[in-house]
Amino acid sequence: MVKIAFDAKRAFLNNSGLGNYSRTIIKSLHFFYPNVQQILFTPKTNEGNFVSEISKLPNIEINKPTQFIDSKFKSYWRSYSITKQLIKNNVDVYHGLSNELPINIKQFKGKKIVTIHDLIFLRYPHLYSFIDRTIYRKKFYAACKNADVIIAISEETKNDIIDFFNISPEKIKVVYQSCDDVYYKTNSEQEIEEVVNQFSLPENYLLYVGTIEERKNLLTIIKSLKEVDSLIPLVVIGKKTDYYKTVLNYISENKLNNRILFLENVSNEQLPIIYKKAAVFIYPSIFEGFGIPILEALVSKTPVITNNSGCFPEAGGPNTIYVDPLDSKKMAQKINQLLQSESLRNEIAEHGYIYAEKFKKEIIAKQLMSIYTS
Repeated sequence: MVKIAFDAKRAFLNNSGLGNYSRTIIKSLHFFYPNVQQILFTPKTNEGNFVSEISKLPNIEINKPTQFIDSKFKSYWRSYSITKQLIKNNVDVYHGLSNELPINIKQFKGKKIVTIHDLIFLRYPHLYSFIDRTIYRKKFYAACKNADVIIAISEETKNDIIDFFNISPEKIKVVYQSCDDVYYKTNSEQEIEEVVNQFSLPENYLLYVGTIEERKNLLTIIKSLKEVDSLIPLVVIGKKTDYYKTVLNYISENKLNNRILFLENVSNEQLPIIYKKAAVFIYPSIFEGFGIPILEALVSKTPVITNNSGCFPEAGGPNTIYVDPLDSKKMAQKINQLLQSESLRNEIAEHGYIYAEKFKKEIIAKQLMSIYTS
């Protein structure tokens, strides 16, 4: 059976988007193809559910630096020494799960695959420092050039790879993301009640999930609240950046403090319950590679309002509500439309759940195995 190695750094060390993507692929592949041997390369592991879960599974090996120089200079290990390990272990396929491959990967004669999530640093360069843009461009471009196959997580990302890096479309395969099994779980009344009580969730609320940063555009939702007919509150879950201060200033200046509830320390098991309890999920991000929170909301049977351009219609499907993400008045109109009709919310939620079937793990795993073995 095929032996596949992964750059699994973010699977072990990242709790957000890239980490979730990596963990989902590793676990899905093992579940549907248990005989496939996996080698997970990571500079270190943090204690947590993923480590304890993976360590018990057969045919999965965690590979960390052991030589002195590799342990001391982990970036050197990721850039050069991993390739030697691939050759030594007779690996068939190496998959860089987060936009990069080792610098010397051409020495490896097996199949070389890289997933490119987005090229936001090229589309919106003002959001990144010159040094970061330079490093990212060099890394991403080299990975695309050296890979045998590039996996793009959306058609939007595929088009960006073609446009910015002049890569042949034939080299790029679009394989969408799937969301964690926890979103498909049926929660008990006790579990729901515990989450409601712990976070003092209101009876009815709007929901935003995502990093609180300029590109994700939380401020437009908050501005729209002034035009929303009811006094429904907004629940916000996400890592804070400097943009959070801008958001707080607007909330204070417009006396909206009692309309916004920021939640912290929400676990992966608790988040789906908060999605399911929400009246409407709003995701006004300006640009994404895919937009996994949209899929999480669809699986939770929560109606979605999101950006009407880019990759968002790919993630949301034909029944999601789309709007100009910078138009707070239009956003308020769409929120009012949904809040005023329970039947419309239910209809959109049911259709959204059906659309989300195309992103199920078994479909994604089958597509990946086809690429690995072809």
